[in-house]
Amino acid sequence: MNNQKRFGTREIAFTALLLAICIVSQFFKNLSIFITGPIINACIILAVYAINLPSAIILSVITPVTAYFIAASPLMMAIPGIVPLVMLGNIVIAVCAHFLLKNDMMTTRPTEKIIAKTIKSVGCALAKGIVMGITISLWVIPTFLPEQSPLRQKMPVFQMTFSVFQFITALIGFVYVAIIWYALSKFLKSSME
Repeated sequence: MNNQKRFGTREIAFTALLLAICIVSQFFKNLSIFITGPIINACIILAVYAINLPSAIILSVITPVTAYFIAASPLMMAIPGIVPLVMLGNIVIAVCAHFLLKNDMMTTRPTEKIIAKTIKSVGCALAKGIVMGITISLWVIPTFLPEQSPLRQKMPVFQMTFSVFQFITALIGFVYVAIIWYALSKFLKSSME
């Protein structure tokens, strides 16, 4: 799967597997953002490392749509325009992971360059949190949530959810990836031989 231009049967199958994991996790979204968010972030990052950037972007775009239909929050029902901005946040983490981390992950052992990988991972997670914080928390929610809506009382919670919590769930996603990448990279290398 090192061939970035290839998108054959294996790449499609692995993308479908990651999408299935994301969809199953979304059934737990109403329990806690800290269940679903890290799993989806981890799947997007794994798609970057194991397949290619287009696969990660496909997941980045599809998962907010499936989340909207499976377990849409009252806020997303009130402001459906949040969905494309969640897509944007997911794409940001995918692109950052691709350009900042993929080369390190593919050319070094998982235990090498731990500090550099950690700093880059934090940077990727922070980029997602900032993009979603600016677009959703600071712009969309205050601008498009009707004044008379009872959801206005929960605006600080929503703003925290779409900024700080996005950063935290992205960080947890990177931790998940760090834990499983070593085994997955060995499997991918053996399957390509």
